[in-house]
Parts: sequence; C-alpha cells; structure tokens
Amino acid sequence: MSRQGSEYKNATTSGVLLLLGLSMLFFTALGSFHLFDWDEINFAEAAREMIVTGDYLSVQIDYQPFWEKPPLFFWLQAVSMQIFGVGEFAARFPNAVFGVIYLLTFFYVGRRWHGHRFGLIWALLYYGSLLPHVYFRTGIIDPVFNYFILMSVYFTGLVANGTSSKNGKYALLAGIFSGLSVITKGPVGFLILALTAGLIFAWQRFRNLPHIKHFLFFLLGMIMPVSIWLGAEYITHGTEVLARFINYQVELFNQPVAGHGQPFYYHFVVVFLGCFPASVFVLPRLFNSGEATTQSWLSSWMRSLFWVVMVLFSLSTTKIVHYSSLAWVPLTYLAARELTERRRSGLQVLYLGLSLLWTAVFVLVPYLLSHKEWVLAYVKDSMTRDIISTSSGWNGFEPLAGLFFGLGCFMVYRMFRQNNILSGVALQAVVTGVLMTYLALAVIPHIESMTQGPAIRFYKSLQGQDVYIGSYGHKSYAPYFYSAKPDHSDPRTRDHNWLLHGDIDKPVYLVSRSNNRELDTIPGFVFLRQEGGFRFYRRDPGMPSIW
Repeated sequence: MSRQGSEYKNATTSGVLLLLGLSMLFFTALGSFHLFDWDEINFAEAAREMIVTGDYLSVQIDYQPFWEKPPLFFWLQAVSMQIFGVGEFAARFPNAVFGVIYLLTFFYVGRRWHGHRFGLIWALLYYGSLLPHVYFRTGIIDPVFNYFILMSVYFTGLVANGTSSKNGKYALLAGIFSGLSVITKGPVGFLILALTAGLIFAWQRFRNLPHIKHFLFFLLGMIMPVSIWLGAEYITHGTEVLARFINYQVELFNQPVAGHGQPFYYHFVVVFLGCFPASVFVLPRLFNSGEATTQSWLSSWMRSLFWVVMVLFSLSTTKIVHYSSLAWVPLTYLAARELTERRRSGLQVLYLGLSLLWTAVFVLVPYLLSHKEWVLAYVKDSMTRDIISTSSGWNGFEPLAGLFFGLGCFMVYRMFRQNNILSGVALQAVVTGVLMTYLALAVIPHIESMTQGPAIRFYKSLQGQDVYIGSYGHKSYAPYFYSAKPDHSDPRTRDHNWLLHGDIDKPVYLVSRSNNRELDTIPGFVFLRQEGGFRFYRRDPGMPSIW
C-alpha cells in the first residue's frame, strides 16, 4: 500500500472511531426517566402487546387493532424488549442504534462525494446540533422512518444522475428503502420521495429521466417489503384496518389531530431554533441553486428534500416537532457545505447570539423550577400551579450545565473565527453530547417527575393486581404500559360507562387531571389523593349503580 493510501486509511479509521466513540453517548441514560405520553408510550405499548399476545402480525393498543401505524418499528422495539426486558431502555434502544448508523452513513456518503474532511464535518455537525442529537435518545418512530426515506432519496439520485452499470442495483435499493419507509410509518414515506424527485425532474425540465427498466427495478424493490405488511394485514384483519389506516393518514393533513394545530410557520421556527448550530450556517445555502462546485447533484437533491419536507408539513394541519425531522438531514448537509467552502463573519456572530439564547434557556429553566415560589407568583392556571408545586428534588447544580454549554460555544466561536472548522465542529459535538447526557441524567428526570410522574408511579404501583385501571377526562397510553395491563377478554373493560356506573367485578382505579373533579360527583368513587397535576380515585364492586 502506498504512503498516501495508508494515510487515507488511517484517517478513515480515526474518523470512524471518533464517531463510534461519540455515538456511545446515545445509549447513556436511555432508561433514566419514564417514556413520555403520547408517542413514546403508545409505540412501546404496541411492542409490549406483541410480546404479551405472541401476535407479531397485528399492531394493537389495549389489545384492539391499531390502524395508525404499520408494524416495522414495533418489531424492532419488540426484539429489543425480548433482549433487555420491557422498559424505557429497550423502547429507546433501536433509535440509539440508528444514531450510530446515521453518523456512519453521513461520513461515508460525504466522503465519497466531497472528501474525507467533509464527511466527518457533516456527521459531527448533525451530532452536535440540539434536536438532531436528542432524536436518538427517544422512542419515537421518526429516526428509523426518516433513515429509510433518506436512503431511498439518495439511491434515486444516484440513478437519476449517473451512467453507472450499477444503476439497476441502485434503483432496486431505492425501492427497497422506500418500501421499508412505508411499512414503518405509512405512504407519506413514498410521497416525500416522489415529491423530491418530481421537483428535481421539473427543475431539469424532465430531461435525463431514468430508464423504464429502472422504474421497474424500483417498483420490484418497493413491493417486496410492502407486500409483507399488506399480506399480514389482509390475512389477519381483511381490509378493515387498511381502510382505517388510509383514512387516518388523510385526516393528518386535513384537520388537526390530538390538538396539534399550529400556524404555518411553526416548523420553520422549530428548525431554526432547534437545529442550532447547523441552522445558522445553512441560511445562505437554502436558496442558492447555482453552485459552481463539482459533483453538486447531491446538494440539489438535499435542497429539494429540505423544501419538500418543510412545505409539506407546514401545509399539514397537524404539526408536531418531529414531523419535520427529516429536514434536519439536508439542513446539516448544506450547513456542512457552507462551513467547508466559505467563511462568513456575519454567520459566526449569529452563531454566538443564538448560543447565548440557548445558554440562558439551559441555565434559567432548571433554576426557576428549583425556585418554584418565584414562578408560582406569575402562574394563574390551577393545574400548572399543581405541577410546578410538585417536589422534584433539585440539587441546585443543574444550571451549571447551561454555563458549560455557553463556555463551550464561545470556544467554538473562537475556533470558527480562526477558520479552524473541523476542530470547532468536533468541540461542538463533544459539548452537545456531554450537555444532553447530563440533562438526561439530572434535569429531564425532574421535569418528567413533575409533569407526568405522579400518574405513572400510581399505575406502576398497581402492576400485578387484579383491577381495572384507566385515565378519566384525558387520553393517555400510560395506564396500559405502566400497569402492564393483561389481555382482558371481557369487552366491558373498554367501556368507560361500565367502569363508571356498571356492575363491576373488580376494583376500578381512575386518574384525572387536578383541574377535573367530575369523578367527585359520580356515586361510588372514592377520592384517594392528589399529587401534582393528578387526582386518584377508586371504585369498588357492589357500590351503587345507576344502571
């Protein structure tokens, strides 16, 4: 091997080892706090019920068909739970694994098209940005879903922009990844690919379209994974669940689901603030389509993907933070292009300003929550006051994490000013990784304990008891997962009116929010206690019934 080849191999090995070392923080503190309602608990419960029933073909919640999501992510969680046991760590473990896969993918794809240094900067920048980093410490579907879409876009771009003899293979892979995205979260996976490619082809006035045989290869690849899901659903439930699934996907775009309606610009604000620092350096690249650099086809496809995701989910009436999370990938790619090719002092100043904003947040939030008497003086809502009043065990050192973040960002700023980009991005990655690990260990558990902790601890205390458990007046998946609810064959257990007024054969425990006292007026219910933002009630068999 030549000296140049040996140096290149050593640089690659060093880059991979650095990324692997940093990515180990994804696995730290995965089980240090409860899963969050709704999405995390909802998805983990679907996986748990697969294990309880032994039915891995059907997605169920409360042992009833659940038509909102396909099964692939739940299969991954179920495998994880079989290995590590049912719990928070196992529910979040698949996304931590995908965090490693993301970083290595960015490194190798970036290195192929723009050189070793770029690949490392792209991966480090994604890791060091706030929301993208948090992403892999959660138990939501989107990290897995978005990876499959990303790879389908990448391989489609290879086919559309190359004359390689491997185009047939690339088309097949694009189809397989697109199919995997569909059986992870639904047809929006294919829709994003189609809109991204359509925008590129329209910009090129539909010249150089892929050969018809490549469309056929793509179709074949897509059919393979999708047929697994459709076949299993048809055999198990016929067409009923599939029809409900399609209707639900339409509702997500036509009307707010679960109260998640937000203004049109919602995702733009989320991405700009949440994807710091990448969101600062991407700004000049979002509208510049005339780059004179070589091998810029990837930039065009990334820019197209960014705008498709941002516009599509801004038009959707249901807006949740992670819905636009796929846009974080092209955003960090384009920001890495900006950092490696240009030097703009104005962006560096904006970076410093936004870092001060986030430093203030990381310092003030735990400080104010640990001095709740100051906050309570300005809060009027009764339930919010109950939550803030909950004892949370702050030790007073939590704000130091924010100061650490601010100091680290200032050092990064100095490195950027000296044009030491790689070292600056690497330090940003370390600072963000350490900060998020500390928050997961010392801050988020306190916040979670204040907000939903009382209810979850109550549900866990009833595990193994022969009782009926549920929430009242608000929707929650926590009673199922944290009471380890068994598969009741009696359909009346899902009838809220029967639990409230019927001739029950076991004790009923219900949890309402502290600002809802309707259960106080229903005969037979005994108020047990209030803790934080929740009130706990019990009804015993033989109590008066109005039925």
